[in-house]
Amino acid sequence: MIWLTWRRFRAQAWAALGGLAALAAVLAVTGPRLAHLHASSGLDTCAAAGDCIAAQRAFAAGVKADDVYPLVFFAGIALVYLAPVLIGLFWGAPLLSRELEAGTFRLVWTQSVGRVRWLAVMLGLAGGAALLVTALLSWAITRWSGPIDHADGLPGADQGLDLPNRFIPLLFGARDLAPVGYAAFAFTVGVAAGALVRRTVPAMAVTLAVLAAVQLIVPTVVREHYRPAQTALVPLTLDAGKPQAITIDGGSLTVSTPVSIPGGWIVSVRTVDPAGRPFTGPAPAICLDRASTPTECDDAINQLHLQQLVAYQPGTRYWQFQWYETSAYVLLALLLSGALLRNVRRLRPV
Repeated sequence: MIWLTWRRFRAQAWAALGGLAALAAVLAVTGPRLAHLHASSGLDTCAAAGDCIAAQRAFAAGVKADDVYPLVFFAGIALVYLAPVLIGLFWGAPLLSRELEAGTFRLVWTQSVGRVRWLAVMLGLAGGAALLVTALLSWAITRWSGPIDHADGLPGADQGLDLPNRFIPLLFGARDLAPVGYAAFAFTVGVAAGALVRRTVPAMAVTLAVLAAVQLIVPTVVREHYRPAQTALVPLTLDAGKPQAITIDGGSLTVSTPVSIPGGWIVSVRTVDPAGRPFTGPAPAICLDRASTPTECDDAINQLHLQQLVAYQPGTRYWQFQWYETSAYVLLALLLSGALLRNVRRLRPV
């Protein structure tokens, strides 16, 4: 069975190994320079001194000075998200559908190795290889991106890094354990789709649709509810030297400024008045006067003593959320595998 499994998956295995080798070469060349830039910027010691803004600006300038760093950073995110999808499409979906579509199940499942044992071995070996490949990929990208993730998680990260922290939806699924759990789920979804559809190409289409839906719904709808969000009130102070958003429509006013929660994931931001009620205006009269300057409008808004109510997941919950999501994906993969093993005897050609 091991030899047969290798024969079936050797092309995918060699392709995965080749991709990992190429990625390792790129990370080995660029990683040490990024780590040196992080150390020379003083980010390792700035937190103890209580002032990381200067160190972060120096590090951000060094990162932006070389286009290679942003390219590898965002390409790494794309690779980690893409790998489980490719595993589900090209490793999982053909596993059963190819046998059913070609009719070879009649030979495979009438040998001394029964169909349940055959499927269990295939799931174990191919699924294990999928997890190993994804784990190595996630570890490599996470380790390379460590200096950037660390810099953005320190107080003052909104002073010029312009890079997302590891807790927000864009990065969370491309770091540490989460990609491994997603790979297990993607592989099993592919196998289940193949068993249900019994045609390889349609099974791949179903797998892609399911995985795309999961990757859209989980980060945007589900993840923020793993733990109740914490809240904080942040004074809203407009300054001509800082970013701000002001919209005046028919006398009503909408105003906001960027909010920084170092290392945390900001779920929502609402502008409220001093009593805590949602604020929508009216706009100060001077802001409606075309002869007034932006500075005069800012000063008038500051006199309203507005605040921003921030709902966020603190950075200390990052690993809790990683374990929650990974465990959920692995549990779903195990449930699907169990259902496949129980029902494999009922599979019949169309």
